[in-house]
Amino acid sequence: MIDGPYFVLTLLGVLGCGLVAGVFCGFSTFVMRALAKLPPAQGVAAMNAINVAAVRPPFMLVFVGSAVLSAVLAVVTFVLLPDEGTVELLLGSALYLFGSFGVTIAANVPRNDALLKLESGTPEAAVYWPTYVREWTMWNHVRTVASAAAAVSYTLALA
Repeated sequence: MIDGPYFVLTLLGVLGCGLVAGVFCGFSTFVMRALAKLPPAQGVAAMNAINVAAVRPPFMLVFVGSAVLSAVLAVVTFVLLPDEGTVELLLGSALYLFGSFGVTIAANVPRNDALLKLESGTPEAAVYWPTYVREWTMWNHVRTVASAAAAVSYTLALA
């Protein structure tokens, strides 16, 4: 069984990945649906405001902190090669680092940046908005599942 500081790191990994999964799940299940029902100018303005508000210490501490923690857990696992939980720890780290953090950087952030460059009431914004909602939400589903699966994987490592 995992114990000591390693146990604490893994438990924090469960908590961080679970919290991030919850935020992403909220967006996938109701926030984006609600924003999509707004007129494009309002939806674009609201999403831009959300994207600006998200890049603040409370969320970034959990989101980036979980990525750092996942990297630390992966490195420590490779170094220690524990008798139990190795596969689960490495899988959890990979799921979060690539499926959540990596997808955010590669798929969601570029879409957020493109949306932020558009003036909310313009024809360009109105045309881009449905594509943005569809694509952003699809990649958010990936992030949701990856974050939740990472939390489950870390939990299994503790069992």
